[in-house]
Amino acid sequence: MTSVKPAATQGAPTTTGPATWLRRFLALDAVVTGANGLAYLLAPGPVGRLIGVDPGLLAGLGAFLTAYGVAVGVLAVGARQPALAVRLVVLANVVWAVSSLVAPALWFDASTAGTVWIPLQGVVVGGFAALQYGAFRRRTA
Repeated sequence: MTSVKPAATQGAPTTTGPATWLRRFLALDAVVTGANGLAYLLAPGPVGRLIGVDPGLLAGLGAFLTAYGVAVGVLAVGARQPALAVRLVVLANVVWAVSSLVAPALWFDASTAGTVWIPLQGVVVGGFAALQYGAFRRRTA
């Protein structure tokens, strides 16, 4: 027996397909990254003291993360996410995640909070990369 979709739903966009999940994972990344960036940008002194990172460096990272979050958000709301743009986001997230995992040992003399926070946010960003890559692969399959 063959199932036939009602005419009203034929060609309608799905809300559970890989393209939808990719947009959702990009949007979540944009929100979390943007919020993190704004915290670093607007309160570099207090946050820097808490995690043991120079406030000037933190403000610069905050500006970068805020801009990056906006760019990923623009990508997320687009009608179609170009393959190259998605690959660049995934690659940037992988680089950020790996850097965050080694940063406390190699580059920063972070506080205890920073020694926990920096790798933890790297794990979150690595999770975004994995989710985005998986949805992208399913979309292109």
